[in-house]
Amino acid sequence: MSGHNKWSSIKHKKGAADAKRGKIFTKLIKEITVAAKSGGDPEMNARLRTAIAAAQEANMPKDNITRAIKKGTGELEGAAQYEDVVYEGYGPGGTAVIVEVLTDNKNRTIADIRHIFDRGNARLGESGCVSWMFSKKGVISIPTGKVTEDALMEVALDAGADDVVADGDMFEVYTSPNNFETVKAALTAKNIPIESSEVSMIAQTNIKLTGKDAESMLKLMDNLEDSDDVQKVHSNFDIDDEEMAKLS
Repeated sequence: MSGHNKWSSIKHKKGAADAKRGKIFTKLIKEITVAAKSGGDPEMNARLRTAIAAAQEANMPKDNITRAIKKGTGELEGAAQYEDVVYEGYGPGGTAVIVEVLTDNKNRTIADIRHIFDRGNARLGESGCVSWMFSKKGVISIPTGKVTEDALMEVALDAGADDVVADGDMFEVYTSPNNFETVKAALTAKNIPIESSEVSMIAQTNIKLTGKDAESMLKLMDNLEDSDDVQKVHSNFDIDDEEMAKLS
């Protein structure tokens, strides 16, 4: 299973744990606050609209979302000045890693990210060193037992999706970032259950990992995700289900 699909599945299970919920909320609030600086109306602000949808999927209380928007627009005081930064590098087995962060202190963040890479059998690279291997796409995951592939393809493609791919026990619907919300709304309107959805960086090719490299890769991803400043992590690793069973 590919880096996006495998890690997305792991994150979804991890995100259900109460111990992680506070950190997930913190990251989502940060994203909403930054997005709202460009305008507090989600109908006119695509980034804010996507951030709100992600918060709703995580069952964030409506009051938290409203406060985050007001901090971003300046209606409430106390919002930190966050900056979007992207770091790129190489993980175990020569994999590519992209780390998206929101930070109010770049020196602190780069030190933290470098430390995580160094102890994770990985190394940071220059800007642009691996991003050329990825394309930004919307990804909507649907359990295979909940809808037939033909029915899903009909709805998704009619709504503007680029492709529908069966991967294990999930269907992955791929869209352009611009069509992501339209396709998602079309699936919801047809009562097709969505397991997870996000705009992500999808690798053109993947690198299969086994043994120590696979174990190190999962630890690296987990440690990066656990960093307070990290919003998203993307990679092109591939770990098959048999190998995942061994690691579990």
